Amino acid sequence: MITIFSGGTGTPKLLQGIMKLIEPNKLRVVVNTLENNYFSGVYVAPDIDTVMYTLSGMINDDTWYGIKDDTFITHETLKEIKCPETLKIGDRDRAIKIQKTLLMEQYPLSRVVDIQRKALGIESEIIPMSNDKSNIIIETNEGKMEFHKFLVERQGMPEVLDIKYNPVSPSPGLIEFIEESEMVIIGPSNPITSIGPIITLEGVSKALKNAYVVGISPIIGDAPVSGPAAKFMNALGHDVSCLGVAKMYANFLNKFIIDLKDNAYKNKIERLIPEVVVTNTNMKNIGEKKMLARTTLGDIL
Repeated sequence: MITIFSGGTGTPKLLQGIMKLIEPNKLRVVVNTLENNYFSGVYVAPDIDTVMYTLSGMINDDTWYGIKDDTFITHETLKEIKCPETLKIGDRDRAIKIQKTLLMEQYPLSRVVDIQRKALGIESEIIPMSNDKSNIIIETNEGKMEFHKFLVERQGMPEVLDIKYNPVSPSPGLIEFIEESEMVIIGPSNPITSIGPIITLEGVSKALKNAYVVGISPIIGDAPVSGPAAKFMNALGHDVSCLGVAKMYANFLNKFIIDLKDNAYKNKIERLIPEVVVTNTNMKNIGEKKMLARTTLGDIL
């Protein structure tokens, strides 16, 4: 069994490659919930939905948000009647969010996600990192902001001074999933707001130390693959480089994969992590996604 920690952009690209190489019932995906919240009357779990849509083949992989070829009739109508919404939600995407909202009146998030992934024909397990309400406060030069205000309303423009999120409990069975895994993969997602919230859950770091863990750097050169990772890393005093990420994960990594552009960091990282692999991590097409997935899985295949 393979377990992979995921956010909503970089790691789903890797998932597309992994799906070509292993049986879907051998894969478990633990997904960040830090950005979950209610918008336009529906419960929005952006990273969970992106992972679900990726595993079901529905993902809009031009934007890595929402469903491919979706329509936006409801969104446009709301705008016409002077009720604009913060998030642009597609019609099919909204239907899945409505179901999630209704189910959450009866069940915890982990059960809701399980119901939905089965309804979409997904054989791989998807586990939200927690059933508790997660929250992030970003301290900026414009004051404190929640994640969606910072990212959507302000387009990630304010200067970030600090980041704080409330502690939550891991979903039932999450620690056991790690312990049972042949390999745990730390995907190339934002190390502060996607992966950080998962690895700081109670018991997770300890379980990772006893597992075989492979990480992929989400930083190529001095730029994150996606999202405002650079601002967040700087705010918390981390170097915006694969070396900075390596230092964050060094406690539990057995193997770390960095991009060809970062070969100069290899020797320094080898002092922290037993095995360092240098390869193309950009994943611009399915061939590159499969290649990185094969490098990640290694002897498992």
